[in-house]
Amino acid sequence: MIVRALFILSLITSALFANKVIYFSYDEVPQRVIKGQIFDVTVKTLSTVKNFQDIKYKFSDHKGIRVLNKVPYRVKKGKFYYDTFKLYLTSSRAKLPDIEAYLVSSQEYDSTTIKGSDLNIITLNPQRDFSHVIADSFSLKNYKTTSYDNKHNIVVFSATAENSMLNAMHFKNVYKQGQESLKQSLKNGKVTYFVVIDKKYETFTFSYFNLLENKFLDIKIPIIVDDDSVATQTDLKPQNQSHEKIKMYIAIAVAVLLAVLIVWRKKYIYLILVVFPLGYIYFIATPQQEVCIKKDASIHLLPVDNGTIFEVTENQKYLLKEGSVKNYIKVRLENEKIGWVKNEDTCSY
Repeated sequence: MIVRALFILSLITSALFANKVIYFSYDEVPQRVIKGQIFDVTVKTLSTVKNFQDIKYKFSDHKGIRVLNKVPYRVKKGKFYYDTFKLYLTSSRAKLPDIEAYLVSSQEYDSTTIKGSDLNIITLNPQRDFSHVIADSFSLKNYKTTSYDNKHNIVVFSATAENSMLNAMHFKNVYKQGQESLKQSLKNGKVTYFVVIDKKYETFTFSYFNLLENKFLDIKIPIIVDDDSVATQTDLKPQNQSHEKIKMYIAIAVAVLLAVLIVWRKKYIYLILVVFPLGYIYFIATPQQEVCIKKDASIHLLPVDNGTIFEVTENQKYLLKEGSVKNYIKVRLENEKIGWVKNEDTCSY
């Protein structure tokens, strides 16, 4: 009887696993994960079928986690595939996903599924200057500070980070803030961000959590107010605005010198040479041009697509033109704030 029962059991087992061609399991799972962290999970996979096109995966039944790459980073060692996925932890309670692996082949085979387990999660207890950035590294690239209004300055900076979800960046105790551009990458990302802060601050300081050093690190931006308005996102460094005045003084000196030489040598035919420096002086000294802005036009904080809109015109108005970049005109508002208007929102467009 026992032999017969074992024989029947072996037949049932063979029938159940006859079509199982994929064996895999979680290979590398972090012992602890910080809320807001991007972390790696690796599965080790073996196929008993030699001729197939690919191994693919489906994710299900996970909570507090976002899967960032459905196509894994793959390393093959012998018969085994080590497939790594990047996950983003969004909650203080989370479970790894159940993963179903299946073969892409001309012949249909059964898939195999492994169950995900709960994660050991750590929640940070940061200071009030925390930027909500958790990364392997964070580097400040450019910055610029200009006057926003009578009480506030606006600081615009660009930064890069490794292994970080930069769209989580956010600050406390600032008057206004926002993201102007973001290039999110699973390894290296870049962000351009602005904060409007009180004029009393001489430094804008914030912290981020460094995963490699396992501690908070400070980032400090000195407040050096530029008289010019906010530049484009690719040119955020402060510039010396006294250059235009110096150029005008040089042009005046050249014009006077040429005039003296012409009168002294009585070569009046060369008076035409004085036209060029005089023309340049006229160009610099000419009063600012007004530009007509349409009703319901959006006034942008920076000249970037999908940038922050801080005001909308209630009716058609004429504003002083301060300059221009591609597709945008820089204008000065009645309240002395600087903004950017798309060319298509001007009356002449």
